[in-house]
Amino acid sequence: MSRAAERLRLLINHLDRPPATITAAPTSAQAFSHGPPQRLRYTDDTEVLAPDQRLFYEKNGFILIKNLVSDEDINRFRKEFERVCRGEVKIPGMVVMRDVAIVKSEFVPDQKAVSKLQDFQEDPELFRYCSLPQILKYVECFTGPNIMAMHTMLINKPPDAGKKTSRHPMHQDLHYFPFRPADRIVCSWTAMERVDRKNGCLVVLPETHTSTLREHDYPEWEGGVNKMYHGVRGYDPTLPGVHLEMEKGDTVFFHPLLIHGSGMNQTKGFRKAISCHYASSDCYYIDVKGTTQENIEKEVKEIAAMKYNLGDEITLKDTWAFKARLVQGERTSL
Repeated sequence: MSRAAERLRLLINHLDRPPATITAAPTSAQAFSHGPPQRLRYTDDTEVLAPDQRLFYEKNGFILIKNLVSDEDINRFRKEFERVCRGEVKIPGMVVMRDVAIVKSEFVPDQKAVSKLQDFQEDPELFRYCSLPQILKYVECFTGPNIMAMHTMLINKPPDAGKKTSRHPMHQDLHYFPFRPADRIVCSWTAMERVDRKNGCLVVLPETHTSTLREHDYPEWEGGVNKMYHGVRGYDPTLPGVHLEMEKGDTVFFHPLLIHGSGMNQTKGFRKAISCHYASSDCYYIDVKGTTQENIEKEVKEIAAMKYNLGDEITLKDTWAFKARLVQGERTSL
């Protein structure tokens, strides 16, 4: 870890502490696969995924596992989320985000005002999700045995306030990540309640994980866009996507190059999900200067400078290095 990353960790600790079955879409691997790929590039044989599940992920870039996380665990995560929203716990480094439309409204400062918790690696209760054995046994199929938890989120998608700001633009997660190779990175995303098209379920474009990283920027949406919600530049909204309707506890695993997003929450309730991005600890950091990721590094540096009074010495790599956590095996690189 560089000196800048170590300084960022110390500053955050100081400043923040107080003085796949798919409904409404084809449900089998054969629905998208028209024959096995020439070789299995994206998965390892750990005897967890069945052969048809491996072929499905190889072809489509995602796999949905039903009823993977228990009601008991999800209810505990929900209670901890509510405690954070009420200000009963202060977590170093955690980012509490609010929908751009809600910020301008008159909601009281409780869970109705919070649209996302990000970077909860210092919250023991929420971080339990990242270490659940039933999650890690699937993650290992994609990353190998040495596993780092890199990015954590609890999403509380609010009812849309009429500006369509509750939607998330179609994007590739790798846009945010200064580490490679992409094929050794995977996201686990667990529904904390029923998720469907009405409350803004995930939408994925199968097979896009086999392409390269696209340019991203803020979409030009009339109602505004939430901070750091970048989307694929020039995205064609007429492309056919698959809506992942899920029950509480269902978990989808997907590749960081898979183009995905979510629609508006058209209900009166909040749609909750918890997720973690994992990477093999054998992955390595890259310099994003001169690449399509320069814009996200610039934005991250501006936020760090404003919140923690850091100069230009901080890099996108540094911000990731200080929050990465080993959850299985050995930390060999990241």
